[in-house]
Amino acid sequence: MYHFFAPEGRGESGELVIRGQDVKHITKVLRMKIGEQLIASDGRDRDYLCEIAELGPDFVRLRVVSDQLPSAEPSREIHLFQGLPKADKMDYIIQKSVELGVCRLIPVEMERCVVQLDASKKEKRRDRWQKLAESASKQSGRSIIPEVEAVSRFEEALKMASRLDHLLVPYESAENMAYTRESLSAVKKGESVGFFIGPEGGFAPSEIEKLKACGARIITLGPRILRTETAGPAVLAMMTLLWEE
Repeated sequence: MYHFFAPEGRGESGELVIRGQDVKHITKVLRMKIGEQLIASDGRDRDYLCEIAELGPDFVRLRVVSDQLPSAEPSREIHLFQGLPKADKMDYIIQKSVELGVCRLIPVEMERCVVQLDASKKEKRRDRWQKLAESASKQSGRSIIPEVEAVSRFEEALKMASRLDHLLVPYESAENMAYTRESLSAVKKGESVGFFIGPEGGFAPSEIEKLKACGARIITLGPRILRTETAGPAVLAMMTLLWEE
């Protein structure tokens, strides 16, 4: 069933309204009619089974059929701090990470990042990345649209991470998969967890030391060295296995 977002939430009438580009998609591309059903999310972890009540030139009004749909959101709040990769790898990382359950993505400038973006490019990339996050949310049936933050310096990212309940760092020099399993299992329902992924060049030793000083657990993802665009989805897949009921 088609899935859309109605961020205004339910109005006084109890109905939902879809606006923006999705209106064209519903009316012109999908050619949906009054009475057809779809799923609408309010962007605040609430999904509704709806039927189309009215098709306007710039809106689609929905009548709620049921508000008892199970949420597809993870039971933990997951934040990805991603070392800024080159080329279009960030597009892939955002798409797959959103599908796998992150609630926020923070691109981070690290010492060994190859890419250097000026202010205008950072803003353009962020707009693009946010659109990708929205598209991936719809495709995967998410109840929220994860926020893609502005590109941050490493020190700024550390400050954000320090506010979370847990901090994990996959690192190629780490060992002991049992410790990885223990570290992931330590994150309980309702808690927040952030994990840092290094860029193509990996973490600088000084960055690992700063992360440790912030209370990060240094974990392994196995004996193989993963690419930066593979590591994040690998951690998220492990989280899904351990946490989803």
